[in-house]
Amino acid sequence: MNRLIALDMLRGYALVSIMVNHMPISAMRQVTLPNFSIFDASEMFVLLSGFLVGIVWLAVEAREGRRTAQRRFGRRAFEVWRAMIVGAVLMALLSAALLALDRPHTAIWNQYATWVLDNPVGFIGTVATFWVQPNIIDVLAVYVILITLSLVVVPLMLRWPWVVAVGSVLLWWHAPTLNAMVPNHRVEGGFLFNPFGWQMLFYTGVAMGLFRQRIMAALWPWRHLLTVLALGMFAFGSAIVIGAKIGEPALAFREALKLVYGSIDKWSLDGTRYLAIVAAAWLVAVPLARPMEGLAATRIGVALQQIGRGGLLSFVACVLLSVLGDSLQMTPADQSIWRRLAVDIWACLALWWISALWLQYGAPWQRARKEAQAARRLSRRGPPIR
Repeated sequence: MNRLIALDMLRGYALVSIMVNHMPISAMRQVTLPNFSIFDASEMFVLLSGFLVGIVWLAVEAREGRRTAQRRFGRRAFEVWRAMIVGAVLMALLSAALLALDRPHTAIWNQYATWVLDNPVGFIGTVATFWVQPNIIDVLAVYVILITLSLVVVPLMLRWPWVVAVGSVLLWWHAPTLNAMVPNHRVEGGFLFNPFGWQMLFYTGVAMGLFRQRIMAALWPWRHLLTVLALGMFAFGSAIVIGAKIGEPALAFREALKLVYGSIDKWSLDGTRYLAIVAAAWLVAVPLARPMEGLAATRIGVALQQIGRGGLLSFVACVLLSVLGDSLQMTPADQSIWRRLAVDIWACLALWWISALWLQYGAPWQRARKEAQAARRLSRRGPPIR
């Protein structure tokens, strides 16, 4: 299967954006996607992850069968769950070390540092059972659930796509009520990233990966109209964000827009954000396809590709660098924008360097280990019966 370099680049950008946007006084934060669109890197990460699941599942099932695909994504769910736990512990320990050195930071809740030192086993247990979902790392909790469910949902989607689509919309519609029934440490209950809502975006991405040829064949005759509608949806979302930034002078404009979209709820994934990211996906995949391929081939694009291909290691690194970068920007206080920008650039370069090292040394070792394990499993089964 040929790699989609624009996809890798966008995944890398999503991780960089997640890192920078969780550094409250970052200089680069002012020019990231959420300043110009109603959706942010979280929607990008989830949609692209779903799309990757779809195209990889299709390739594995065609080559090795459905059971192999299910085993592969079952292992992937475990790997994400493990990365969530390791990332949460490392993040909490880093926070504790920074606080001990009198380096304040607001990227994450400082209580995690207290919990991990007072009761490390208890902290690990609460994260592993999703009772506590530390911020920044919390999107992985939803990712674990959605990948695990894909073992059942994807086969159903391949057989009855419209039934799954209707079921997904119904779950999304009742997402706030359903999520509130899930017990955890939050007073209001439920996950911060509501899995009943975000599943619709994830499985939309999965469907795009599974049926992309059929979807494009059906939509291609209408591509010009769809591009106009997508541009309109993206512009509508941007108007909401820009109007909010203008503030009081744009109150009448903001109220007029609100009559159309009602309310915005990122955590349960409201319809406006969903439509805006799907519209952006169309723009990137169709009218901007060639420019995106060209951008992905530039030096910055290649660096972002490497970050995107770094997988879970890149995600954990982005979380840790976000906390560390935040502390560097906050101490000493009242730093100039240039000093904060220097920290931003350092964090981006560090994330790229870690990802590049992993691709050069870690990923080949990991692939060789998995191939050896697969060969051992195959040898235990013995030769096929003729």
